[in-house]
Amino acid sequence: MQRQFMRRRISLFLALLLTIASGLALRQFGYAAGFPFAVVKYGGSILWGAMVYCLLATIFVTGRPFRIASIALIVAVAVEFFRLWHTPALDTFRLTTAGALLLGRVFSLWNIVAYTAGIAGALLLDCVLSRTKRQA
Repeated sequence: MQRQFMRRRISLFLALLLTIASGLALRQFGYAAGFPFAVVKYGGSILWGAMVYCLLATIFVTGRPFRIASIALIVAVAVEFFRLWHTPALDTFRLTTAGALLLGRVFSLWNIVAYTAGIAGALLLDCVLSRTKRQA
């Protein structure tokens, strides 16, 4: 049983790294590749939501996927609402690349929709892959 959890944790961690790499690549090269603004902006937000799910699922590998998704959504929404809080130091951090990627700069309800889609997609993929591994 312990070996199964370790394999799951490694798989989830690899999915986390792949999601981060995909999000960074989309934000860095999306416009140069000719993707429209909405694809780059909200595609990155979808991947950010999926990343939050993968991170929490990696940490809480024995947790129930729907509970992990619920917590991921709470975290994502909290981070989005955190954008409404401004201090000079926080605003300075938000102007950096790391600050923009981690916290974002401007509050948007559309981001919450995108995060929800990313979390739902990651949950669905996690459930499908977990079911496939159990049947094999």
